[in-house]
Amino acid sequence: MNRRQFITGGGALALAGVGAAAFSFARTGSMADYAAAVAATRAGLSERPQFADFVRFATLAANGHNTQPWRFRLGEDHITILPDFARRTPVVDPDDHHLFASLGCTAENLALAAAARGRRGELRFDPTGNGSAVFEPGAGPAERSVLFEAIPKRQSTRADYDGRSIATADLETLAAAARVPGVDLILLTDRQQIERVRDLVVAGNSAQMADPAFMRELKHWLRFAPSQALETGDGLFSAASGNPTAPAWLGGLMFDLLFRAATENDKHARQLHSSAGIAIFVSERDDKEHWMRAGRACQRFALQATALGLKHAFINQPFEVAALRLQLASLVGMPRRRPDIVMRFGYGPALPFSPRRPVEAVLAPADA
Repeated sequence: MNRRQFITGGGALALAGVGAAAFSFARTGSMADYAAAVAATRAGLSERPQFADFVRFATLAANGHNTQPWRFRLGEDHITILPDFARRTPVVDPDDHHLFASLGCTAENLALAAAARGRRGELRFDPTGNGSAVFEPGAGPAERSVLFEAIPKRQSTRADYDGRSIATADLETLAAAARVPGVDLILLTDRQQIERVRDLVVAGNSAQMADPAFMRELKHWLRFAPSQALETGDGLFSAASGNPTAPAWLGGLMFDLLFRAATENDKHARQLHSSAGIAIFVSERDDKEHWMRAGRACQRFALQATALGLKHAFINQPFEVAALRLQLASLVGMPRRRPDIVMRFGYGPALPFSPRRPVEAVLAPADA
């Protein structure tokens, strides 16, 4: 749910070319092998799926830094979704807000996949533990939906869009899909309002990039080579942001040398200018359950956008930087509430998908 691009300009591309010639890119791995492996994780759901197959679809959800901060415990008649605190991002997300919003995203995918195979069920937050959710599949007719069909196609597209506006009917469809109790959605399509959000994004990005701890945490989750992305199965892969691949050591060096606030700010301003609108999700209460509800609403919006041929990407800096939250909340007319998720959307290109860990890596022991 909080992704950053690895920025390279013309000089950086030249450096990458020199590095390739001098040091060999054999260790980077093949993009063809990467695409084949990622495609397998996004294969269609079997007609008689096991709980583990529902989990595979659940893991295709949006999540902060692609940390995939979840585990799943399979019971005979239920699936428990657990937070994985080993995958926290404490600098950008000190109170685990993003982590629990990510759990909401994965819970929504799980519920949609189960319903599509006749196992529609109830999803409830368990306040007695450390913030888990329990899904109890039922039985009934299969309920296929455009949201379910969009699950393997959805991706956060961190690229320039083409600036086209979106029809009013499609905006209404997006709003209807994202309707979750306890969460309000504000859609901004007015250019002046988008520019005000842009200013907050730039201010937030500048503050974050001036923080060495933020930069170390971000770099920890960057993946520069296809082989590196496949080995970890997580993180922010450079190709998924439309940037060149490189050996891990060279990518890290280029990041240190070339990743600068001014370049990033120009990119954010350009990308927001190219977007058709901004979606802001604001929950009624500032607690774990409502953070998960905001995640569910966000995931439904993203899936509906995908079904409509739209792209989306997260621009969460205005509420990640605490000093800017009040300004963002006031901008959307909710000064006493905490915005949960900010997303830009519009028509744009397809990029390589982000990696996912295999199902066996996210299953928790039954007695854990």
